[in-house]
Amino acid sequence: MATVALYLSLSMMLPISMVVGYFMGQFLDKAFHTHFLTIVFLLAGIFSGFLQLFRQVMRDSKDDSQ
Repeated sequence: MATVALYLSLSMMLPISMVVGYFMGQFLDKAFHTHFLTIVFLLAGIFSGFLQLFRQVMRDSKDDSQ
């Protein structure tokens, strides 16, 4: 059951990090009257989501080989 919970949280990590990055960028764009921070923070959210996914897959593949 713990494995199911781990992979369920991984499946939600990428969309949540994208949404958080988008809304942070929107907030900062409105605060500073700019138009590019939404894209910057959205890309940062996508990158962080994929990075976390990659780290977890590497951890799992290392555990399986032992």
